[in-house]
Amino acid sequence: MAKLKLGPIADDKPVKVTVELPAALHRDLTAYAEILGREAGQAPAEPPRLIVAMLERFIATDRGFASARRSASR
Repeated sequence: MAKLKLGPIADDKPVKVTVELPAALHRDLTAYAEILGREAGQAPAEPPRLIVAMLERFIATDRGFASARRSASR
């Protein structure tokens, strides 16, 4: 079993955003979704849902962002 950085994708009410991705990145996201779905025992998520989870994880683990955010709120 692969150790992926993302866990199962939560079902949430979305806000629509349009983004253009390079074809290679879309293929990678699709492959990632297939592996994640298989390991979670679920159907593969659509690539846009992965993007949301990846961005949330990135922001949650970015120490520089957290520090700047705390400084800005003082």
